[in-house]
Amino acid sequence: MTIALSLDGYTDLPTGKIAAVVTHLEMHQRPPAAAPPDRITLRVMERPDIGWYRALYRAIGEDWLWFSRLEMTEAELAAILHRPGNETYVAMADGEEAGIVELDRRDAADVEISFFGLRPDATGKGLGGAMMAAALDLAWRGETRRVWLHTCTLDHPAALTFYRRQGFIPFARQIEVVDDPRLSGILPRTAAPHIPVIG
Repeated sequence: MTIALSLDGYTDLPTGKIAAVVTHLEMHQRPPAAAPPDRITLRVMERPDIGWYRALYRAIGEDWLWFSRLEMTEAELAAILHRPGNETYVAMADGEEAGIVELDRRDAADVEISFFGLRPDATGKGLGGAMMAAALDLAWRGETRRVWLHTCTLDHPAALTFYRRQGFIPFARQIEVVDDPRLSGILPRTAAPHIPVIG
């Protein structure tokens, strides 16, 4: 389906669709070395179990309508998680799984932090900065010349400010329109109550 986008005002969305403004951010040099994080560690998950991954992904992202990895078949998701160049890390804090970091290194010089998030019960404890410091240390190894990521207006409202504080600079903006995953049953209708279900 294609709709005309007004660049000077409102655009009506078809029933059942949601829209987000996506901001892409990048850094072109390794940031100053941070103190080694002592409150959180990243543990690499070699060929992560799909069920484990989906459960953690859902726990972290349900409130922000993360759904892309939930609508994939097991085979499709395994093809991404197990491919060369994809690195999955679980963030451990006080012996518990607190979050996830996923790096896409298919281009050794251009590394994407494809997923970065904390479980709701791990937020607000000052862990995010330590987790990002550890993620950047991993991302800047080898031939890396750029590290980038994206966030959107469906994410935690502090996400964009957080990434900029870590040294990322916005370089592009897009509008993403997708089917509301709560209407298809991928996520429960109670997910992301701050975004009303219309449809």
